[in-house]
Amino acid sequence: MNNRLQMRNDFIQSSGWTNAQVTTVAGDASNRSYERLVKSAGHSVILMNAPPEKGEDVQPFVQILNVLRDNGLAAPELLRADIENGFLLLEDLGNDLFSHVCKTNPNIERALYRASIDVLLKLHKIKTPQNIAPYNLATYIREADLITKWYIPSATGHAVQKVSAKAYQYEISNTCNLIQNTAPVLVLRDYHAENLLWLPEREGLKKVGLLDFQDALIGHPAYDLVSLLEDARRDTSTQLQTDMKAYFIQNSNADPERFNYAYATIGAQRNLKIIGIFARLCVRDAKPQYVDLIPRVWAHLQHDLSHPNLQSLKNWVEKNVPEPTPQILTKIKEACHAA
Repeated sequence: MNNRLQMRNDFIQSSGWTNAQVTTVAGDASNRSYERLVKSAGHSVILMNAPPEKGEDVQPFVQILNVLRDNGLAAPELLRADIENGFLLLEDLGNDLFSHVCKTNPNIERALYRASIDVLLKLHKIKTPQNIAPYNLATYIREADLITKWYIPSATGHAVQKVSAKAYQYEISNTCNLIQNTAPVLVLRDYHAENLLWLPEREGLKKVGLLDFQDALIGHPAYDLVSLLEDARRDTSTQLQTDMKAYFIQNSNADPERFNYAYATIGAQRNLKIIGIFARLCVRDAKPQYVDLIPRVWAHLQHDLSHPNLQSLKNWVEKNVPEPTPQILTKIKEACHAA
């Protein structure tokens, strides 16, 4: 038995869940893993296993969890923690992810999305917590560079030239710099249908269960809305996106013109980043399934780049970033197998 498994077993035993039935819960793209522990009476909890030796740290998760719960939002209750070794025992919020509920009951899709936007409106009113890093210009540029470091080389077979990469950073800097003056808010960053749970038995904002928020930063109010509506994992109709964005603008008193520009800018930056991440997950981490999501993200990117103020960035993308055709996607997957 390896040392990590022994530590896991010891944590489960010390928590009083030794004889529980254990099932794996679908995880995310990180090195964290999740298990559901179920006792004979049906009571269950979630075990988060975040190995520090693989770069994981549960402290940010715990910090944001406490902020969310202190402000009346439905993050899972923390039942027991071993911060040093990366084990958390969490309240089990169930299996009713927005993505599953919307698939089985599409008639309530709009209600779910409106409820999730109400959570964002509440989140943006709370005092920003201490010791959370800002979503600054350097972060925007570093993230956007993922497409030049991973997607373009794996799609074309050659590295991006330094001159072209510098021109790209200049475009990202120019566009993102113009949205930096908005009052910053807590940004959860992975706010989408596979990290939101529907809890209809609860009241008000607590109907929306929150997961995967350990990477939170202090950033622009449009970020999580883009994450929600320009979902990399499920299709969201143009009508849903338009209506929900209008609902957010109306209820946040944002200036529509300025907000729409910020939304398009953040959307473009975020989708460029995600395309790079999905290529990296394939080529570096041997997770080729993420490549199949790239065309949806590409479609979101094209929509964002249609904003007239993003014409210069659009020109760079059209010149330098190959469209994710079936042939290109196959080439990226072949790079995964070669690695």
